Amino acid sequence: MKYDVVVVGAGNAAMCAALAAEESGAKVLVLETAPEQLGGGNTRFTAGAIRTVYNGVDDLRELMPDLTDAECAITDFGTYTEDQFFDDMFRVTEFRTDPELVEILVKNSFETLKWLSGKGVRFAPIWGRQAFKIDGRFVFWGGLTVESVGGGPGLVEAQWKSARDRGVDILFEARALDLLSDGAKVHGVKIRHEGKIKEVSAKAVVLAAGGFQANTEWRTRYLGPGWDLAKVRGTPYNVGDGIRMATDVGASTAGNWSGCHAVGWERNAPEFGDLAVGDAFQKHSYPFGIMVNATGRRFVDEGADFRNYTYAKYGRVVLNQPNQFAWQIFDQKVTHLLRDEYRIRQVTKVTAKTLEELSTKLEGVDAAAFVDEMKQWNAAVQTEVPFNPNIKDGRSTNGLDVVKSNWANTIDEGPFEAYQITCGITFTFGGVRIDGNAQVQSTDYKPINGLFGAGEMVGGIFFFNYPGGSGLINGAVFGKIAGHSAGRAAMVGQRSAATE
Repeated sequence: MKYDVVVVGAGNAAMCAALAAEESGAKVLVLETAPEQLGGGNTRFTAGAIRTVYNGVDDLRELMPDLTDAECAITDFGTYTEDQFFDDMFRVTEFRTDPELVEILVKNSFETLKWLSGKGVRFAPIWGRQAFKIDGRFVFWGGLTVESVGGGPGLVEAQWKSARDRGVDILFEARALDLLSDGAKVHGVKIRHEGKIKEVSAKAVVLAAGGFQANTEWRTRYLGPGWDLAKVRGTPYNVGDGIRMATDVGASTAGNWSGCHAVGWERNAPEFGDLAVGDAFQKHSYPFGIMVNATGRRFVDEGADFRNYTYAKYGRVVLNQPNQFAWQIFDQKVTHLLRDEYRIRQVTKVTAKTLEELSTKLEGVDAAAFVDEMKQWNAAVQTEVPFNPNIKDGRSTNGLDVVKSNWANTIDEGPFEAYQITCGITFTFGGVRIDGNAQVQSTDYKPINGLFGAGEMVGGIFFFNYPGGSGLINGAVFGKIAGHSAGRAAMVGQRSAATE
């Protein structure tokens, strides 16, 4: 088995790498551990939101030519400039994100989506999750406007089709075991396929095999005690194999190894993601209600910022609560704002006509303390400030130990609804070190010949937190760069061999 470029992984980052390598003239093989019906890594489990720079509706229409004049007339898409993207990345990572890598990410985001559009990937506005209709007009908020048609599954299927149409081979149930290296250059991959150990030779290898979030032992080792108890939102196959293979040949590590993307997730969800449910186990409408723990008390500022900028760090906060759970509480003033994920069948939900009745239905919660908490809450809301879900409205609380900064409403109009959540881990932030060409760096801080990396398994981009939709654009931008770099390296080597 001989190829110019081998890509390990078959999710968004990997497929962007494969498409870019093929574009460079390389013969490409994609290796996917999972069977085809479960393939695509975490990408298949996402809702498909992709953060990108755009300077107005004309830019969006370049990505989404199906957008009609009528739709544009009733929608305020706003803008999301490079400066705004930079500000969000530096703010949410507490200024720890790698300056070189984040500049590449931001400045290449729009052009990368245009490139994907040219490969047959379709995009649409996120009408249902990122815009509320106020006075007959949709207003987008939080810098997140674009999603792939068909969500994560649609993105993966479109990328696979595009790759196959261009002659890229995709091999399923082929687990990459080790890199083939002579100490100076990576020249292939050892795999297990159809019960046999095989070697695939290549002039360059791109690793895009995800983080280690599905590895229970690694989670506990690197993220800390209790992380073995988190649910895994996505694929069970992302166990850190790509990171291990890279470090085995001398790759340097980078980033926030004790950090991860983790969200509020259905308490009784299965251990790993369920493709029949997809992303709907998440529960992201908490800014419009409150969350209480087993002691019956609030423990976090639910309205600190738009959901896009807090959801990826609040999973950790929930995991740290007694017995690793919380309940989200809403009344009838806001239930119309709840996202579709609150209406699925597989949900832990209770309803009650009064708060006293609700207190007896919140499994695991101190009922008396909860009733007391609600009395304090309702007395603290600044009802004189107008409520507006499309902006950070400043409708806050007075006198509480845990403030709510925006979107505070009294909870006094029954029937009341409550949803039980735990922590769902999406992906880990630590990984291998790359340069601006997506080439993996050694522990001597020099490029490893023939080895490139992209996606979740790259460290240095995200620390502590994450702006919503930046995972897919990160995978796409650096996947494309890795593929082009690997393709160029392979074709230069091929030309050199031909000359000799």
